[in-house]
Amino acid sequence: MKPFLVLQLRPETEAADEEFDAILRRAQLDLHNVQRMRLDQVDLPSELDLSALSGVIVGGGPGCVSDPVDAKDPTEARIEAQILGLMPRIIAQDVPFLGCCYGIGILGRHLDAPVSKTYHGEAIGPISCHRRPESAGDPLLDGVPDRFTALVGHKEALDALPDGATHLLEGARCPIQMLRYGARVYATQFHPEADGTSFALRIRVYRDKGYFHPDEADALTERCADVQTEISGRILANFTRHFASA
Repeated sequence: MKPFLVLQLRPETEAADEEFDAILRRAQLDLHNVQRMRLDQVDLPSELDLSALSGVIVGGGPGCVSDPVDAKDPTEARIEAQILGLMPRIIAQDVPFLGCCYGIGILGRHLDAPVSKTYHGEAIGPISCHRRPESAGDPLLDGVPDRFTALVGHKEALDALPDGATHLLEGARCPIQMLRYGARVYATQFHPEADGTSFALRIRVYRDKGYFHPDEADALTERCADVQTEISGRILANFTRHFASA
């Protein structure tokens, strides 16, 4: 099997390591069939051979594509530039791609869709996602019911669907929760890899990163603690199972 490339956009080692473990667990992968790159530590190689991969999974991170250029943290700006630089090849070759949270902003920015903080009002914690009619028959939603619970934590979101994209999953406070572009490029606003333990760590690590008022950390941790997210995790497992290449 060709490996899946896991690209991580988090500069915080503790959060990046937990996210990587969570992706492996939910995607049903192990260290033998993945390549991991933390873009805060390495540059994407210019000779990266996408044909040698089964697909690309992009995790979350504290950066925002909607922030003014002069307001971006230098490390986060470098990470953003690297992943945006890869997107033309992903789209042109329709490489299997799944962007989680920050990944939907990256995809939206590349496709010239509006990304802003309009939907920052979606509180950190559990949300209800529901399938749209366009999701019928989509392989990543195999075995996923019409409504299920997922965990969200974001500072920006898509204001509108990119031209040519298919809207698969919808939420009440933040409408675009999952989309597909072409046949094999996907992104979610929620975190399919995450459970309450994941969010407890991220709430602690990102306490002062603008996601919430620091005084809310304990209440948000408790709010996420017992949320069952196995259904949302099926999307990662379906992605790797459907696109695994010999």
